[in-house]
Amino acid sequence: MNEVNQQRIHRVSHPIVRRHLEVLRITDLTPRMRRITLGGPELAGFVSVGTDDHVKLLFPQTAAEHEAMKTLVIGAKDGGPMPAMRDYTPRRYDPDSLELDIDFVLHGDGPASTWAEQARVGQALYIAGPRGSMVVPDIFDSYLLIGDETALPAIARRLEGLTGQRRVHAVIEIANAAERQALPSPAQVEVTWVIRGEQNLLETVRQLTIPAGSLYAWIATETKLSRQLRRVLLDEHGLDEQYVKAVGYWRLDSTLDE
Repeated sequence: MNEVNQQRIHRVSHPIVRRHLEVLRITDLTPRMRRITLGGPELAGFVSVGTDDHVKLLFPQTAAEHEAMKTLVIGAKDGGPMPAMRDYTPRRYDPDSLELDIDFVLHGDGPASTWAEQARVGQALYIAGPRGSMVVPDIFDSYLLIGDETALPAIARRLEGLTGQRRVHAVIEIANAAERQALPSPAQVEVTWVIRGEQNLLETVRQLTIPAGSLYAWIATETKLSRQLRRVLLDEHGLDEQYVKAVGYWRLDSTLDE
């Protein structure tokens, strides 16, 4: 990667590799958030350089889908059996131990949450990707990170990678106080926890005080709400559009799976 790219937001493409992994550990971070550590020799060469990268998790259900896992090519349109797939953020990758952490919201619906709730050490899981990474260098004075539980892995990765002179305000919507997580960071971090049903995420963001200096804002929550939050940052807080990224991690009429 050249020096110019290191100093600007840029995208990096990766070859899509399908990997057969095994559950190594299961850790309940909160009542509704479960970390599953995956491993295996096929993790060698795994790359995730963007803090909000996504890998596809594959959940075959039928005998034909299980059989297809052996030769499945992600993105192929050959009409063969395709398993359910969901996108998840790689929370941590250790190239030395060949371990990958994925954090799941246990919401009782959807193939990913259902699998995570019944997962046991030794079970297999196929993953693919990431397809690419959006790299945001640590070049801003401050960061505004807005999301719900599904955004926590990406927020935590961003916080861990910042330097001590940066300021961060993370505004995170959760189901209840028990869902708060420790978010260690070298940076100067303020976390506002918004309890769903008691407080309103949109109104909370409207009332924020935006710090002076260069700022990068990142939003990830329900699709419609993400669009609304982006408009608030642009229209009411006057942020620079090129430094505001808003994505929808789920839809209100669908599941909470990313």
